[in-house]
Amino acid sequence: MTLDDLQALIDKMYSDKDRERGTAATFLWLSEEIGELAAALREGTQEQKEAEFADVVAWLVTLANINDVDLTKALEAKYGKGCPGCGHLVCTCNAKP
Repeated sequence: MTLDDLQALIDKMYSDKDRERGTAATFLWLSEEIGELAAALREGTQEQKEAEFADVVAWLVTLANINDVDLTKALEAKYGKGCPGCGHLVCTCNAKP
């Protein structure tokens, strides 16, 4: 599944209720999922970690969808040519000479 596929799938499944919920409430759901991911990373099983990563990505996609952000385009623009700070494929920001 590509990021484009996921964004379209989430939009198809949840678009109406996501847009009704709005950005602020959706951001709170994303924040809650990040907390659950943190707990899974500390003490969860591999299966729990994978489920929480999936939830975080899904809620991030939801937030992008309701704000009309194409994540593939945004990621390509920011990271497609390397580090946004130094411009290198392997980051050299703050590298010591």
